[in-house]
Formats: sequence, structure tokens, C-alpha cells
Amino acid sequence: MSKLRLAVSTGLLALSLTAPAQAQTDPFMDPVFAEWHKRVEPAIDSALSYLQRQQNPDGSFPHNYGDSTGIPALAGMAILSRGHLPTEGPYADTLNRSIDFILANQKKDGLLVKGHAGSGPMYAHNIATLFLSECSGMVEPDRQQRISRALPEALGLILRAQAVKKQERHRGGWRYQPGSKDSDTSCSGWALMALRSSKLNGAPVPAKAIEEAVGYLHRHQDRDGRFGYTGTNDHAISLTGMGLLCLELCGEHDTDRTRRSADWLLRNYRSLANGSHEAYGNYYTAQAMFQIGGRHWREYADWMYENYLPKQSKDGSWQSRAAGPVYGTAMMTLAFTVPWRQLPIYQRDETVDEEE
Repeated sequence: MSKLRLAVSTGLLALSLTAPAQAQTDPFMDPVFAEWHKRVEPAIDSALSYLQRQQNPDGSFPHNYGDSTGIPALAGMAILSRGHLPTEGPYADTLNRSIDFILANQKKDGLLVKGHAGSGPMYAHNIATLFLSECSGMVEPDRQQRISRALPEALGLILRAQAVKKQERHRGGWRYQPGSKDSDTSCSGWALMALRSSKLNGAPVPAKAIEEAVGYLHRHQDRDGRFGYTGTNDHAISLTGMGLLCLELCGEHDTDRTRRSADWLLRNYRSLANGSHEAYGNYYTAQAMFQIGGRHWREYADWMYENYLPKQSKDGSWQSRAAGPVYGTAMMTLAFTVPWRQLPIYQRDETVDEEE
């Protein structure tokens, strides 16, 4: 057994036996959400009911990419974000089916892959790894043992994919294939969050891997604070929230880089509406602005809830032109529920609003 596998298995199993489930945090402590919760809570509950109804018996979902490991992971994280648990409550079976589907589809090299995952498997693999890490410590012992065996292999593949020799502008990042020699910020953002989540859970993720991923993002940020896809400003409206969130989660709170990104988003976020990657961009921008807090979160949250609540369908779903209603519903839920702070990876420094 590798050192990574032994250490991760030991650390995560210990976490499952000693740590309680993520504590419920009163969302009304956030003054912005306090003004919206009476409209948002029923919308989220309707969205989760939609996801539950859509899930197939094997844990997969219909619609775009629903048979990949990525969509069950996103749906699972959406359910966790409302405070539901895989050990009890109305969504326990739904969560466990998602977990089991992902665990059942890990290859010998650690890759979590199944069905149609878009241009390549790494995007779904990174999201699935993040989901397993966030679930670790919340599940019953037998399922925890399976997660503790799978996570080291999944993390190892992410680390090997990052270590593939690349040109300087691609170094530290990830692309669609484990052996890709180029990188993009979208795939890299999910990989970095998977590493960061696992490190917070006690996995021996090398500090150098985080540092190199952050360095990769730095090279894809321009002077205005925008982040690009393979350059420094292509698809900036969708990706600047991603870059800002990753920097915030990796310790760069209230730096010149993050302030420039937050201010650029504050000036431009309305351009997200009706864009081809609207659900993705809104998810990352909401998470990032909540990390920043103050006027950035207040203005964005007011716009987000006002703009997207009326767009929810009667069945509880939100449509995504890029990836269909299951994806759109999961991503909108993750954006709307950010004040609950239920997912460990998205915890915020609660002094942020004291700075304004």
C-alpha cells in the first residue's frame, strides 16, 4: 500500500469515527440571506425534490452527462449544501446512491469515470473526487471504508496528471485527459478544490501541488483581475469567479489579486445573464462573492436571487443550455445555499464583513 493511500485511509477513517456531521449553521446570521430566505428555502426544497425524482436506481441521472460521475457528484453536493446527511433524513438514500455509483466506477488507475463525460474524463473525475472528500466523515462505517480506499487512488491520479511535463503557461494545471500536456482553468479549478478539500480532511496532499496550481491561476489572471480559460481573459465572465474562489480558499483573502477580481465582477456580473455558461458562472461568482463578503456579496446576492428565482420551472428545476436541467438545478442550488455553509470546502472567514 502506498504512503498516500495508507495516510489518507487512516486519516479519513479516523475522521469518520470521531467527527460529528457538519454542524448546522443558522443562515439568518447572514443579513443578506435573512432578507431572502422565505423565498429561497421553498425554491431549494423544490429543487432537491426534483433531483431526487430524477435519479436512476443505480445513482446516475438522465439528461446531459447524467451517466458520468460528475453529475451524481454535483447533485449530491447540492443535497449536502442544504444540510441533509447520508445517514438519516429524506435524502439519505439519494446521497448514498450517488456515492455508490461513483465508487462502483473507479478504474484500476484511480480514475472515476463512467458514461459520457464531455471532452474527457478529468472534469467529472475532479468533481467526483471533491464530492467523496466532502462526504467523508458523514457516512456509515462500511461506506466510509470504501471511500477511504477510493480517495487516495483518485487523489493520486490528480497529482500524476498535474505532474505531466507541460510548457510554462500550462504548468501546475489540468486538462481533460490524465496525460494532457496542456491545461485550462475550468478543469483546474475543480482539481484544486478536490485537493484542497482532501487536505482539509487530513490527506497528505503535498503543499507544492497546491502552490503550483495557485501559480498556474496567477499566470491566467490579467491586470484587471479577470481570469481566462487558456489565456488571461477568454470567457472571463464565467471564469473570474472560479479564479477568485480558488485563491480565497487557498489563503489569498483580501490581497491585491482578489480585490481586483472582486471589483471586476462587481462591475460586470450582469453579463452572466443568458450566457452559454450561465449556471457555471453564477455558481462560482456566488461562492466567490460570499467569500469576499460585504458590499460585493450583498449586491451580487440581491441580483442573483431576484434574477434566478423567477426562472425556476414548476417542477423545481433550472435549465442549463450547456448541460441540461439536472446540472442546472444542482449548480443553482449550490449557488443559492452558500449562506448555509454546510460544505466544509466553502467555509468562510467570518471576520470578512467586519472589514467593510
